[in-house]
Amino acid sequence: MCTISRPNRRTTLALLLGASALPLAPRAARAKATAIDLPPPGPRDTCPVCGMFVARYPDWVATIQFADGEAVHFDGAKDFFKFLHDPGKYATGRTRDQITGMGVSDYYEVALVDAREAVYAVGSDVLGPMGHEFVPLASEADATDFMADHKGQRLLSFDEVTPDLPFKLDEGAFE
Repeated sequence: MCTISRPNRRTTLALLLGASALPLAPRAARAKATAIDLPPPGPRDTCPVCGMFVARYPDWVATIQFADGEAVHFDGAKDFFKFLHDPGKYATGRTRDQITGMGVSDYYEVALVDAREAVYAVGSDVLGPMGHEFVPLASEADATDFMADHKGQRLLSFDEVTPDLPFKLDEGAFE
């Protein structure tokens, strides 16, 4: 049986623009966030923050795995950060010190990368399933390209995402 894989955004862009227009060699040499292997969401998995079915939004999946093996999935990095800053509110008995892995879907590769190593763009013309979103990018170089292409207003590291910022994004505020 033949299986056809879905191209990622960067592959699709390369096909549209022509391979000669992309600086492929320099991009390969740039440091990127580490790929992370976490369980994928099943068709019935819902986001513990908003209740949406996560698997319907594969380009935006974020995942947290706990020491006991349980994984929770989110329909975007915004709800991931809401949960992360107050896990007990969304999952009784859960704390940050129980977390063993965290991944967010890189915008260009549409693959999970370590959430702590990603760069997050806010205020761009790219919207997620729940509107304004933290757009995860695997490297500073990708972030620079994204900001230029999508009119982003701000770049943040993992540690710069404050507990109130995900809620401000819901209101269209990026500071």
